[in-house]
Amino acid sequence: MRLKYAVGLLVILGALGYLIFGGLGQNLVYFLTPSEYLEGQARYQNRPVRLGGLVKPGTVQYDKDRLELRFVLTDGVAEVPVVHKGTPPGMFKEGQGVVVEGRFREGTFQGTNLLVKHSETYQPPKEGYTPEEVRKLIEEAK
Repeated sequence: MRLKYAVGLLVILGALGYLIFGGLGQNLVYFLTPSEYLEGQARYQNRPVRLGGLVKPGTVQYDKDRLELRFVLTDGVAEVPVVHKGTPPGMFKEGQGVVVEGRFREGTFQGTNLLVKHSETYQPPKEGYTPEEVRKLIEEAK
C-alpha cells in the first residue's frame, strides 16, 4: 500500500516539475545588448527578447500619423534598427537608455513594448511650486 502512495506521489511531483520547468523555457524573455543579439541571431529568431542599449543620436524618426517610431539602438559596439508602433514614452529622447521588447523580423527589430531608463536620483520640487511650475522646470532640464 505504501508503494502505491510513493509511486503516486512521484508521478504527481514529476508532472508538476514538467509543467513548471518545461513550460518555463518556452516563456522566457532574454535580455540582450545589440552585440549579444547579433552574435547569436539564429538562437533568438522568432523568440521574444528584450533588447537594451542607447538610442543613437540622429536616428530617431517618428511618424505621428502612423504612430511609428524608428531609431537605431546601440551598445557602442553594434547597432540594431528598431521599429516600434505606438506613441513613445514622454522621457524618450536621443542618447537615452531604453529597453525594447519584441522580435527580429526582416532585418529590423520589431518592438512591441518600449521602456525608458531614467536616472535614479529624485529631487522633490521646492515647497510652494505649482504643478505647472514643476512641468516647466522638467522641460527646461531636458
